[in-house]
Amino acid sequence: MTQLVRWLDMPPVWLVAMLALAYGLDRLAPGLGFGLVWTGWLGNLLIALGCGLLALAAWELMRAHTTIIPHEEPAALVRTGIYRWTRNPIYLGDAMILTGLVLRWDVLPALALVPIFTSIITKRFILWEEAALAARFGDAFHDWSRQVRRWI
Repeated sequence: MTQLVRWLDMPPVWLVAMLALAYGLDRLAPGLGFGLVWTGWLGNLLIALGCGLLALAAWELMRAHTTIIPHEEPAALVRTGIYRWTRNPIYLGDAMILTGLVLRWDVLPALALVPIFTSIITKRFILWEEAALAARFGDAFHDWSRQVRRWI
């Protein structure tokens, strides 16, 4: 049971939960959107950029032979590629996908889920990951964290 709970408390599950809430809100109370055509295009762009960030980040982690799974021991401090601009490109990509789908579905109130999602991800995953990286890589992590922002 503990293993099941561990796998349910993962960033993709949180993302799917937020997407389900946004979609459900749109189905329960349609017509809460912008009603503008460009929001669909912007949403598509954000989804594509978010997927691109995910792919770039996963590629860098695989090249460094380190884990992509939260709460696992990192084998390397990745500071190359997309990690030169953001310390959390996977989570940033998730937030962009969430924002993009909310815009695409045109449900304005669901945009409030984006800061809720980023707050949950920060508290449940990022703070632990940063502590693990600091413990394992010390000054190298601290230097990198001073140069590269957590999100953008």
